[in-house]
Amino acid sequence: MKKILTFLFVVGLLLTFRAGEINAQERCLVTQGEALIVKGDVPAARMEALARAKWAAIEQVVGTAIKAQSFVENFMLVDEVIKTQIGGVVKKYDVLAEERKGENLNVKVRACVEPLKAQEAVSQVSLNNSVALMIPARKPGKGQEEYEETNILSETILNKIIEQGYRAIDVTPTHTVEAREIEEALKSGSTLLVRNLIYKFLSNIIIIGKVDYHLSTKKGEDIGYGLAMPFNNVTVRLSFRIVAKNENTGNVEILFAGVEEAKAMASSLEDAAAKALFQLAERVTPRILDQLAHFTQRNTKNIRVKINGVSDGETTLEIKRMLQGIVWVSEVRETGPGEYMVKYSENSLYLANSIQQKGDFTLNSFSPYSLTFSLATK
Repeated sequence: MKKILTFLFVVGLLLTFRAGEINAQERCLVTQGEALIVKGDVPAARMEALARAKWAAIEQVVGTAIKAQSFVENFMLVDEVIKTQIGGVVKKYDVLAEERKGENLNVKVRACVEPLKAQEAVSQVSLNNSVALMIPARKPGKGQEEYEETNILSETILNKIIEQGYRAIDVTPTHTVEAREIEEALKSGSTLLVRNLIYKFLSNIIIIGKVDYHLSTKKGEDIGYGLAMPFNNVTVRLSFRIVAKNENTGNVEILFAGVEEAKAMASSLEDAAAKALFQLAERVTPRILDQLAHFTQRNTKNIRVKINGVSDGETTLEIKRMLQGIVWVSEVRETGPGEYMVKYSENSLYLANSIQQKGDFTLNSFSPYSLTFSLATK
């Protein structure tokens, strides 16, 4: 018996090492990147196009559903940040072709990416204020496995979240996950599914839940004294969790877990369930928004922004106004000529990206709590 256990243990270790080996094996793919040639600077455009091509390879390896290109303008910035914080994501690359079309430069590359580091790189650009929502609802009167992917509850919550200025997406209709997987994740408390969704949707906040219903009293059912129930009486129940990635530790943590229910009556089973879902949405949405606001406040940090080349008060004030106009900046305080302390609740990468898009600024150094730029002389 002892020999058998030893053998099984050794086999288990070998399988574990083999799985790690496979996961660590680099994947090589052909991707393209494009950049605008500004003021005839072809080398700068080439570097930008290469950065975009390499990032496209990273996203393909991870299998992202949301592309970072939709909200990151400067991929040279992303490239530098990823190189600094996570070395060796793209192990090597070869330029296969380069083509200029007017003011655009396109490059085709063959890039080799390490999968584990690619996941880490993608999580580095995930947004603090992006919410992925997954709340399928079981269809009334249907089989146990039939769910409404988009329903009254999920739509109401989604709209309220967007009204508050968050980026939000209903994941369920994308078929990235199934209702059964969500149910298992809720029961087990596993964060594996959540981690995968962070990679795919670049969201640091996940709202995961499932709606079920119970027919308390059926229409026509005898309720005593010779009377029949004139309506269907339905109870809908939501089990949900709000899960987020801790930006400082990188760990996934549960912000909130709960169960809510609501009851309603109507002639048809579907109408009764719909009414109950409306009530449930009214009840649970404020609690969800409170948790999102708490998470945003907790992630607000002071970032030192230094702009070299600023010597006069007028320019200092002009830059301050520019910083105050950036989304998710809550406060800007001058600490010296061209130096500011900025309260910002998003990933620092996006503050750097926004500043570069606002004027003639060149990023000299980056860290999560300090950004240094040079202001181009006119």
